[in-house]
Amino acid sequence: MADPNYRTDLPGPYDLSDLREGDRYELSNGHRIYCSPTGGDGARNNGVGFGVLDTDPAVDAAGVDAGYTLGRRHTLLAPDIAVGNVPDKPGWIAGVPPLAVEYAGSGQNEPDLQRKIIQLLDAGTKLVWVVRLLGERRVEVYERGQAMALYRDGTELRAEGILRNPVPVRALFDRSVAHKQTLRNLLQREGYDTIDQILAKGLDEGRKAGLDEGRKDTLIRLSERKLGRPLSAPERATLLQRLEADGFDLVGDRILDLDTSGLTAWLTPD
Repeated sequence: MADPNYRTDLPGPYDLSDLREGDRYELSNGHRIYCSPTGGDGARNNGVGFGVLDTDPAVDAAGVDAGYTLGRRHTLLAPDIAVGNVPDKPGWIAGVPPLAVEYAGSGQNEPDLQRKIIQLLDAGTKLVWVVRLLGERRVEVYERGQAMALYRDGTELRAEGILRNPVPVRALFDRSVAHKQTLRNLLQREGYDTIDQILAKGLDEGRKAGLDEGRKDTLIRLSERKLGRPLSAPERATLLQRLEADGFDLVGDRILDLDTSGLTAWLTPD
């Protein structure tokens, strides 16, 4: 809700010094815009969308209700979700986020929302996504110089240069879909595309570890059989060092080719 008698063409009396962190106001050309507490649908879906966007592999930072000055003393806007340009330090944030997301549910002041979209785009925000929670679930995409584009359930949103992965529209308001998208993002951050890849890597590492242990045991048994006695701890350590340096085939050949005295000398630590 804007101040009484708010006129967009006239500057208001307020500037950034009149607001403190946590105040429920934005500033638009010096006018205070009251931001009421979010209802259940908005609060739930804000969290759902934030998780999806914050974990995208291309995103270094995202924030909720972060305050942006747009480089002006009399303007402060706080998108529901900001993607990019969210520094980890106190104070209002200069500039704008590359991607801003607004959730529009019951009680949304449409003129204030449209004014906010224009101000963000004019100040340099590349994309504004408006997630409509009333009626058919859908997302409106605003880009400077372009007509508003509407994306319905079953389609995907893209933010080139901001997000790596496309975002299913449903992931911005359906918790189960959002969790799947978030999991995919987190896997990609660790260098995987699917859980199957993690399982395959674990199996490969397990096979390799088992193979390595089997080769060690084989060479130890072969040496002990050739010498007719157990290897001493220093001899065992030397054998394993040679295995690490020369490989299984070369060490195996040495054990087979050397006579007993030669093998004993070869296994004696330097």
